[in-house]
Amino acid sequence: MNDTPEDRPPSSRLARALGLIAAARIGWRGARRKATAAKPSSAAAGDTGSHDPSERTVPANRRAENLVAILLVLGAGCAFAFIAFYIILQTNTQLLGLAMGCALALLAAAAIVAGKMVVPQETSVEPRDQLLKEEAVEEVVEIVESGGEGISRRILLTGAGGLAGAAVLGAAAAPLASLGPPAGSLHQSPWRRGIRLIDDQGHLYAAADIQIGSFYTALPQGGNPDSLGAGVLVIRLPQSMIHLPAARQSWAPQGIMAYSKICPHAGCAINLYRYPLDESTAPFTPAFTCPCHYSTFTPGNGGKLIFGPAGRELPQMPIMIDSDGNLRCDGPFDEDIGPSWWGVRRT
Repeated sequence: MNDTPEDRPPSSRLARALGLIAAARIGWRGARRKATAAKPSSAAAGDTGSHDPSERTVPANRRAENLVAILLVLGAGCAFAFIAFYIILQTNTQLLGLAMGCALALLAAAAIVAGKMVVPQETSVEPRDQLLKEEAVEEVVEIVESGGEGISRRILLTGAGGLAGAAVLGAAAAPLASLGPPAGSLHQSPWRRGIRLIDDQGHLYAAADIQIGSFYTALPQGGNPDSLGAGVLVIRLPQSMIHLPAARQSWAPQGIMAYSKICPHAGCAINLYRYPLDESTAPFTPAFTCPCHYSTFTPGNGGKLIFGPAGRELPQMPIMIDSDGNLRCDGPFDEDIGPSWWGVRRT
């Protein structure tokens, strides 16, 4: 007895329907593959024609040349503005960023306009060949030289481009000045003979204020407290602990001495001072210590380096006591203050 479609179970009918759908999908995929494979063949057959897409057009657009020159000059102006802002305003990062951003944006705009509307536009098709042949190199040179064809204001564009390039390079190099203190500050000091020593509140230092075993930071009265050489360390030692060089015997009136607060290694501020307080520490001489790399200097021996990476002794400043009993500077430091790189000279 033959089964009719009505006699078959629903699951059998569903399986047959899914099989038909799968067969149709496989047939459709096969047809697509054949059509895709036929396209390159037909394209290759069409390439046998004589059509050549190569072309070359010379814009010769004087307005575009003027626009490029204007953009380059404006970019140079923004770059020079960056340098001016850096020198005058220094910490105004908003203006610095705006000036440099505008300079780069204007240079990019000039390059885009020049590439689209000034230099010759050329489309060419050529087979890939071995590189670095002499003939090919000469051909490249000719192509580069022909890039100026149609440009009527070469001097103007060359000058504007050179100006913009110099300005941007100058702006990029300007921040290098921030890698260290101004070079002049290594040979300048706010201390002059007769300047009185004051604390950070502006009070005068009297000789009687300086106690043995303590150290004090002094600033020049009327000077810039933020300058590199402003801060000095002031201490008093017993005469038995003072062994200064012969040329500096008079630099410690009543045992009071002053030294630069700037470490000659990397320019850190010295803020550590040791002094023997009892018999167990008596063998250790009084010394300043830099907290950055622990260079250690003995003020009783003229700032001699006894430990650490500093390359020289701590600069000493001569002081005197005036008729009112106040401390005054008696002359310049024995050496330039600050880090020991090239250009630091002995005075």
